[in-house]
Amino acid sequence: MLADTLLTGGRIRTFDDGQPWAQAIALTDGVITYVGPAAEAPVARRTVQLEGRLVTPGVNDTHNHLLLGFDDLAVSLEGVTSLDEVRRRIAEHSETHPELDWICAENALYSVVEGRRPNADDLVGVTDRPVFITTYDQHSVWLNRPALAALGIRSGDEIAWGRPEIDAPTGEPTGWVTDFYTGAMTTDGLAGLQRDIPMYSPDRRYRKILSSLEMAAEVGITSVVEPQVPLAELDLFARAEREGKLTSRVTAAIFHPVGADGDFRSRITDAIRETPQHERFTLGPVKLYADDVIEPHTAAMLQDYANRPGHRGYPSMDPPEFTKLFIELDRLGYQVHTHATGDWGIQLTLDSIEAAQRANHTVDRRHGIVHVECLAPEDLPRFKDLGVVAAMQPRHASPDLVAGTWMENVGEERWDRAWRFRSMIESGARVTFSSDWQVGEMDPLVGLYSAMTRAGLDGSGAWTQDERLGLDPTLRAYTLGGAEAFHTEDKLGKLTAGYLGDIVVWSTDLYAVEPAALLEQRADLTIVGGRAIHDVHGELPDA
Repeated sequence: MLADTLLTGGRIRTFDDGQPWAQAIALTDGVITYVGPAAEAPVARRTVQLEGRLVTPGVNDTHNHLLLGFDDLAVSLEGVTSLDEVRRRIAEHSETHPELDWICAENALYSVVEGRRPNADDLVGVTDRPVFITTYDQHSVWLNRPALAALGIRSGDEIAWGRPEIDAPTGEPTGWVTDFYTGAMTTDGLAGLQRDIPMYSPDRRYRKILSSLEMAAEVGITSVVEPQVPLAELDLFARAEREGKLTSRVTAAIFHPVGADGDFRSRITDAIRETPQHERFTLGPVKLYADDVIEPHTAAMLQDYANRPGHRGYPSMDPPEFTKLFIELDRLGYQVHTHATGDWGIQLTLDSIEAAQRANHTVDRRHGIVHVECLAPEDLPRFKDLGVVAAMQPRHASPDLVAGTWMENVGEERWDRAWRFRSMIESGARVTFSSDWQVGEMDPLVGLYSAMTRAGLDGSGAWTQDERLGLDPTLRAYTLGGAEAFHTEDKLGKLTAGYLGDIVVWSTDLYAVEPAALLEQRADLTIVGGRAIHDVHGELPDA
């Protein structure tokens, strides 16, 4: 039989236990039809000479906020470590864009002001227009005084998309807003943002999806889980499909706001039934929040924060109510992926999954816990015992992101609970790795390096090194691990005959280089369903 495409002469890591390695792989009608020795490979219409390069299954990025891709009219603060530079960039953007009513910025670090959170006073004199800045993790917002006035916060008004911080001695808002991301994705929160903040207009959100998908193709990502889609924005993905812009496969997880009732859950059911789904777009799990994040002290911890005695954060819902909701969602047949970063938040989620299984007699739902940043030792074996997926992000553990905030808040005596990649995999639990774009870089090579070194991108500051991984288990977590997390391991995540033709050709044999050299590599060729969506060298021009 004549194949459509043959890739030959390289190292092919299949993640198929029956044939872990191969030299050649053939695709026909979008499906893998041959994997094996080069000498026995079929004739094909097109042949790619691999010349020793590594081929793996396509990357399944199971936590990638396509909706949060870079905004082309916002200031990027990625990697900015000084307040002076923040002020300079915002002032420059304000001067060069006089047409903008609001100055929006993204990816601010919590530690940009040493020893405290940034506040409105830090932006005095930069511009007379309102300034709206999201933190790198999207869980907090930093506003200047004109923004506080425009939103009514200085007058004591509440906002639907977050919790304004109030200075206790003065009773005045500080300009800092917590609980942003959970509030922003509610019906009222999103409506408020779309009304007040230009960056959240449907057209700008749509442009973010397209730019994120372009980047995904460039870095070898063939499947994406958008982990938090409001019902009101499902139409943006339908638009992308109509316009032929869905290059990678996309699964949308529907956000369930805190406090939403049975009527909302009925709306989820209706949306799943009524939304067109196809090979490139499916609706997947329901997204919950058990807590917030550690950096602003809003994650739920079993003991006090090291630098804030008497404060342990808080769950997103009253624990009995959270468990009750979880049981109902499980009974309705939903797979639930829950954001939990603090050890109390993680424990509450595990307790709720166990209660749901006991109440509903369900098995193999593969409920997931997302992030798993600070894990109590007694809860580690429960992931395997309960069949829970640990959906983790290697880049989050990098010291250049967590030093000065996460580390100090948790305290050194609990650092051994941090991002336990190796322990989780060795326990036998299902583990999937992802980028959490745009919280972290989308490129899986950055994630590979981070999991293998636990160091900053410059090689410095390696910590909690007992949790480092080798390349092979890390790659597995990015490929087959992602497929197993969402019940697609029968067609994705392996390179074996009959599976979908989702493949990455890397620029070299990744197994032959040191971890630091991974950051110098790239995806040469990204193939989805047998067709090239990214092709550096023009190797499949007709595919």
